[in-house]
Amino acid sequence: MASPYDTLPPTAFWKSAVQDRAPLDPGALYTPRISVNRVQRIVTAGSCFAQHIGRELRRTGFNVVDAEPLSSVIPDRLANDYGYRLYSARYGNIYTPAQLAQLYNEASGRFTPAEPVWEKDGRFYDAQRPGLDPGGLPSADEVLHHRAHHLKQVKSAFDSADLFVFTFGLTEAWVHKATGTVYPTCPGTIAGQFDADTYAFKNYDVVEVLAAFTGFMKQMRAVNKRMRFLVTVSPVPLTATASGQHVEVATVYSKSVLRAVCGK
Repeated sequence: MASPYDTLPPTAFWKSAVQDRAPLDPGALYTPRISVNRVQRIVTAGSCFAQHIGRELRRTGFNVVDAEPLSSVIPDRLANDYGYRLYSARYGNIYTPAQLAQLYNEASGRFTPAEPVWEKDGRFYDAQRPGLDPGGLPSADEVLHHRAHHLKQVKSAFDSADLFVFTFGLTEAWVHKATGTVYPTCPGTIAGQFDADTYAFKNYDVVEVLAAFTGFMKQMRAVNKRMRFLVTVSPVPLTATASGQHVEVATVYSKSVLRAVCGK
């Protein structure tokens, strides 16, 4: 009786699929589950790796949404320093699905983040994207004014997307203990001040990451039934870890969790 392995294709065996493959041949590693055309509205978000995905999609003529455009006379390098042309809105890197879900809830009026404005040396920063205004703004009111406009554009972009591209980046985050508000950076690194009584380190597990993203998906599909999702895991290692582990161990944990969630 023939073995079930006798009928498998060459891609099922390490020797033929990997060992004997030319070094620069990517192989048949990916089988698309959906098709994407150049008419569909694509929204991108996630860790820094998502920037490259969005840039390549734009370069090849796909319809990537830019809800907060900047004049074309501004060079990309300067625009990128202020968070323009990186994603479909000016939210900067979103490393965790918990932060992504929080952003949409805020844009929908269902959530108000704790301590929305951070201060440093007399300048004021949006705590949810502190790196996008180098040097800060002159007042807290101006920060809130800019954020109100940003949230309006986020809501419009997300609700009208045909395809939502999200790159999972990290499992580590910093949260406000009393409210659960998630921040993209540790308070005090770019702006604000760190207080161990106010903020806590959080390292999400598989169940928490999956729940956060599937919850976000359900919210999106309740608004827009045609929306599809493309998820990826950033291959970029952690720059630093607050987990107490060696950074290489922490990176393996983080990427393993995120890859498992994407597979699920």
